[in-house]
Amino acid sequence: MLIEIRNPAAPEQIVATFDETPLGALDDCVARAGLAQAGWAAIPQPERGALVANFVDALEARAEDIAMSITKEMGKPLAEARGEVAKAVGESRVCIGRASAPIGDVFPSQIPGTVAYSTRRPRGVILGINPWNFPFSTPMRKAIPSLVYGNAIILKPASLTPGAIVLIAEIAAEVLPADLVQSAIGGGALGQALAEHIGIDAISFTGSVEVGKRVAIAAAGHLAEVSLELGGKNPAILHDATDLDPVLDEIMASAFAVCGQRCTAVSRVVVNRTLEAQVVAGLSKRAEAMQPMDGASDGAKIGPLASLQQLQDVDGFVTRAKAAGATVAAGGEKLKMDTGGYFYTPTILSNVTRDMEVARDEVFGPVLSVIAYDNVDEALSVANDVAFGLSSCLYSERTDVVERFVAESESGMIHVNAGSFPENHLPFVGVKDSGMGVGGSNGPSTIQFYTTEHTVYRRAAV
Repeated sequence: MLIEIRNPAAPEQIVATFDETPLGALDDCVARAGLAQAGWAAIPQPERGALVANFVDALEARAEDIAMSITKEMGKPLAEARGEVAKAVGESRVCIGRASAPIGDVFPSQIPGTVAYSTRRPRGVILGINPWNFPFSTPMRKAIPSLVYGNAIILKPASLTPGAIVLIAEIAAEVLPADLVQSAIGGGALGQALAEHIGIDAISFTGSVEVGKRVAIAAAGHLAEVSLELGGKNPAILHDATDLDPVLDEIMASAFAVCGQRCTAVSRVVVNRTLEAQVVAGLSKRAEAMQPMDGASDGAKIGPLASLQQLQDVDGFVTRAKAAGATVAAGGEKLKMDTGGYFYTPTILSNVTRDMEVARDEVFGPVLSVIAYDNVDEALSVANDVAFGLSSCLYSERTDVVERFVAESESGMIHVNAGSFPENHLPFVGVKDSGMGVGGSNGPSTIQFYTTEHTVYRRAAV
């Protein structure tokens, strides 16, 4: 079956076509991955790192092709797509640097003449299930540590954005052993069949909580290791600032990058009531100055939403928020463009209360809610009072407020006087409904997911 991919900025335009992977082909796909993995695991890890570095160099040489694929399929501005590719390459090189790092520990033994130590081995065949909002960087976060630590990987893209993963698999076939990196294109049924496959040893999933739970249940049937990177409802507490303008600039960048379609996007500004009016006015002015346009256009800063479903979902959130008593301070409507397209105006909602749906559920679009508070206890309570725990920010010059925030924020990633953008070499982690498992991407803990641990007790012959 042929899958047609349409430009979200001009939905009548077909930008790519791909062959769907038949369910009947999965056994062969997994078997070939297993055979490739056995040979790959036999290569010393430092040498594997050098080979993976060649792979990343080859991908970087195709950076413009990859970025254009992202923009055409998903809609983000070309500058953002290029930034995604560059960041993924940077993260990959950090991970490759760990190829020669220690992989175990030596322990004192209770038994005379015995040396005791731990080591790690490749886990096997990894399944990477990927979202549509970061079609290149997310699969790279799964593929590179998988390869460095001696595994094979099958990458399943989201149905909206297969192009980047197809390019990853094509380039891997040119520079790495055959079948080590494969793509499998299809919808939920394909993902379910792969997650249930007994030949899959671990699953790294990035996406919604609902689908992540189904993946975990499928993996449990054959005890595959699971890493889930899920959603967020990320707060930025704005307690005090000597100069408000740079703070608001940073919050806007954190909220509206990728048209708000980031799991780490700031979606709630929890603001000291004394600053509420200034903050709403400042954010609204900035939102009104943002002009959505085709991501491939020169100077594009914010593109369309990725699909008609996304457009309808975002508009539904705003409509229900207004009915619940929120005020649209800026935006709040679909944009009609000559090309059609799934455009929505950057939106600021004021008079939002903590119990409203828009303050609790993930919107995944260009909508920022402002919630006022009267004291630090209330601010932390509002920030933590959601099911998610991915990323949080605090803006304050008071040491006591900063210390409480760092100690009490229920988030995997905690930012103080900084926006919600992860660095290349640090763990990307979530708690509560934002994640399960460890080491799925970034950071030194990746080794815990992509390898198995073994303890060795070694004595001379008896």
